Amino acid sequence: MAVRGGARLWGLPLVALLLCLVFGLMDPRFASLSNAQNILRQSSILLVVALAQTFVILSGGLDLSIGSVIGVANVLGAMVAVAHGFLPGVLTMLAVGAACGAVNGGLVALFRVSPLIVTLGMLSLARGAALIITDGMTVGGLPKTFVALGWETLGPIPVIAILAAAGFLFGWVLLGRTVAGRYWYHIGGNEEAARLSGVPVRHYKLLAFLMSGALAGLAALLHTARSASGHPLAGVGLELSSIAASVLGGISLRGGEGRPVGVLFGVLIFAILGNGLTLLGFSSYLQLMIMGAIFIAAVWLDLRSQPPA
Repeated sequence: MAVRGGARLWGLPLVALLLCLVFGLMDPRFASLSNAQNILRQSSILLVVALAQTFVILSGGLDLSIGSVIGVANVLGAMVAVAHGFLPGVLTMLAVGAACGAVNGGLVALFRVSPLIVTLGMLSLARGAALIITDGMTVGGLPKTFVALGWETLGPIPVIAILAAAGFLFGWVLLGRTVAGRYWYHIGGNEEAARLSGVPVRHYKLLAFLMSGALAGLAALLHTARSASGHPLAGVGLELSSIAASVLGGISLRGGEGRPVGVLFGVLIFAILGNGLTLLGFSSYLQLMIMGAIFIAAVWLDLRSQPPA
């Protein structure tokens, strides 16, 4: 299984490189600096959301509410930013995301409710709250700092990509270099064994959802920066895209297996493929079908890589 996982992890960069070569040959615009910056911008939000999903999946759960949490954090943070300025708005987005994650984690860890049921409920609750708060309207008039974060560059690198990379680095260190990270892998691999070995399972399950929510708040910030507005439908579909990118990157849906670096390449493959297909004139509907097919294939590969029960 380790050999298969390693081969898959090393294969992801090769797939990304192959896609770049193919699209570059088919359309010269693909290889331009401006298009490379577009790919980085397009992948930034998904990278943070996929990392958020990874925390929960590794610990044996699943978060279907991430997209809706982004929506409610987006509009509440935007409204606070309009009234009180940039920094209060940013802190509001992070706090709202973390609060939603804490509610999810509390219900899962303390009351033993299924993660699917809890996060499906939060999906509707958060999205409904975002629509009610704004009456379905876009929140405009945000400070210009948001526009700078979304569209300015530091050298050739978009600022939004740098923010996403910082969030990813934080998650990578937490999962791969800390005791908490080892516990999450242990819980996802065998929860009962983790409990018997003295791991405070409930505590770390709650913490996994808290991290997921906080990263959803960061994704809400990036979404606000890209659109320079707050929208109650922000984040729609990202729950499934984040699962797809994580699984494509080698995170097992059974929990306890996979590495964040694989998620990075999974996200890049999705971004490169979407960008290239758009340049070639493929409709968004066909792209949606292709992404769905990739998701099914990734899940199939994940199941195939598991040892027989």
